[in-house]
Order: sequence, then C-alpha cells, then structure tokens
Amino acid sequence: MRILLTNDDGYHAPGMAILETIARQLSDDIWVCAPAEEQSGAGHSLTLSRPVRIRQHEERRWSCSGTPTDSVMMAIGKLMPEKPDLILSGVNRGANLGDDVTYSGTVSAAIEGALAGIRSIALSQVYAKEGMGDAVPFEAAEAWGAKVLRPLIGMDMPPRTLINVNFPAIPAADVRGIRVTRQGFHDYARSSIVEGTDPRGYRYYWFGLHGIEHSLGHDSDLEAIDDGYISVTPLQLDLTHDASLAALRSAYDAEFAGN
Repeated sequence: MRILLTNDDGYHAPGMAILETIARQLSDDIWVCAPAEEQSGAGHSLTLSRPVRIRQHEERRWSCSGTPTDSVMMAIGKLMPEKPDLILSGVNRGANLGDDVTYSGTVSAAIEGALAGIRSIALSQVYAKEGMGDAVPFEAAEAWGAKVLRPLIGMDMPPRTLINVNFPAIPAADVRGIRVTRQGFHDYARSSIVEGTDPRGYRYYWFGLHGIEHSLGHDSDLEAIDDGYISVTPLQLDLTHDASLAALRSAYDAEFAGN
C-alpha cells in the first residue's frame, strides 16, 4: 500500500513525525509532500498568484511552498510515479471539529485526495489549552492512530467522501474508545478577536478561539472528544441542500410563470 503523508502545520511539524510513525505500522511505501511552512486555516485554497516551488529533502520526501491543497496536487500530478492508495493528512496540532473543518488545511488536503478518487483521512490531536506551541502532547494519536486507521483501510467508501479523525486531549491510557460521530456545529459567538499594538504603534488583530462547547444531541464529534473518545466522522463533498431544491424550483416557476 502506497501512502502519501501531508499536513497543514508544515513539513517539519512534530505531528508529521507522529503521522509517519503511525503510517509505518501500515506500510513501508511512504511518501511525504507537505507545506514548507505552517498553513493552518488555509482551507481548500490553491496558489494561483505566484509560482509553487518544490524542495526535495530525501528520497520520496518533499516540501512545497504552497498550501496543503497544492502539496497534494503536486505529489499526485508531478512527484509520484503513480497515485497513492491512501492519503493521510496530519497529525494536526489542534482540533478540527464541527464546522471548523471548513477552515482546516488538514481536512482540505484530504478533500483534495477525495476529489482525485483516493481514500483520504484527516487526523488531528486536540490539546487542552491555548498557548502550548510545540509542547502539545500527541500521545493519544500515536498510541491509537494505527488502531483507528486499520478498519478504515479495508472498508468501502463512497466516491467524494473522506474521514475526519480527532484524538482527545488526554493520556492514551485514558481514551475510552472510538465513537463514530456526526459533524457538530460550534456557537459562532465563541470566536474571539484579540486586539493589540505592535512595537511601531500600529494596531493589529489576531483571531483566536474559545474552548470546545456542547451542542444539541449527543452524537457529534464535539461531544465525543469532550467525553474522552476518539471521534471518527465521515464527510461528503456534495454540499447541495437537497431539501431546498423543490422549494427553489417552485419559487422560480412562480416568478417566471407565463414568460
């Protein structure tokens, strides 16, 4: 099994080393192409206004000057002799839960793989508090990663779908198990904008987030993490709201009736 590894924290991020440790429990045919620098929050963005540059570090290992999406596209389109059988994106430093998946470069790298028809899985390690930097512990992800992935590798996945995995911010021995979940939804008001003044006297703003909050029901990725479980969430790329199609068609039929 040929596995492509990528992330949005950057080629040298601690989570990439953890991801490779996990992947080598599944295969020895490992390839790496990841952003040269951190691209957290890049979403499913593509670099169009400047050239993308590739640097080879070792055999089957490259960094990319662009986004996570660029990295996957370059690996598939230019660097690898054949498409990979599996794309693993992560292990992200921090949660990718609820509607935050729309911002996530980690999830978006897996989205790009799914668009290319490749089995793709995003993995993220939740951490307990802000400001931890490289001190974020990946113990739960490292201990449980291969256990979570093995069933996913063997199962049939519908086209244009991917899997989003999050590990709770607790020691591996305290993880209560694996829970298959729905995507939750955050309270939008939880966002914070931190205001400050730089050394030259100019004002700046920095986006931050408050802690994880509960949502209605008890089947979402948010609750699973809060309860000490690993969340495994299937995501689909078709964003069409089918229930609205008939109403919209009726509205336009009524508006233009007789024309």
